[in-house]
Amino acid sequence: MTLTFSLEGLTGFTMHGKTAGVIGTGKIGVAALRILKGFGMRLLAFDPYPSTAALDLGVEYVDLQTLFAESDVISLHCPLTPENYHLLNHAAFDQMKNGVMVINTSRGALIDSQAAIEALKNQKIGSLGMDVYENERDLFFEDKSNDVIQDDVFRRLSACHNVLFTGTRHS
Repeated sequence: MTLTFSLEGLTGFTMHGKTAGVIGTGKIGVAALRILKGFGMRLLAFDPYPSTAALDLGVEYVDLQTLFAESDVISLHCPLTPENYHLLNHAAFDQMKNGVMVINTSRGALIDSQAAIEALKNQKIGSLGMDVYENERDLFFEDKSNDVIQDDVFRRLSACHNVLFTGTRHS
C-alpha cells in the first residue's frame, strides 16, 4: 500500500479579492455575508427587500444578471416561491463566470438539477455544495447506505468529484 499525503486536488482557492454573490439577505443571508466579508471578498446581493444589516456590511445590491456575471461564489439563502423555482437554470448558468462556486443551503428546487449537471460537465460550475436537493424527500432524512439510489439525477450529481452534499435540518 502506498500512502500519499499530497495536497494536490485538495486545496481550494484564495477567496480574498474575489466576488461573492448572495441571493437572499434575510438573517441567514446576512450571516453568510458577514463570513464572506471576513475573507476579504467583494459583496454583491440580490433581494427584493434590501436589508439594512447587509447595507451596513458594505453590500452592493445588484440585479441577478450582474450578480451572475460578476460573482466567483454564488450562495442561495432565499425561500422557494413560484417566481424563483429553478432560479438557477440553463440561462442563469450561461451568464455566470466559468468555474463559479455555487452553494445552496436554502431550497433544492431553486436549482434546476439537470441544468446543473450540464454546467458541471462544461465546467461553468467549478464546484457545487448543497444540503438540499429538489427531489430530496425520498433521499434525505434516512440512512440509505444499504440502498441503491433510484434517482439518476442525484446519482449523477453525487458522482461528480466537485459536488458536495451535506445533511440538512429543514424539510
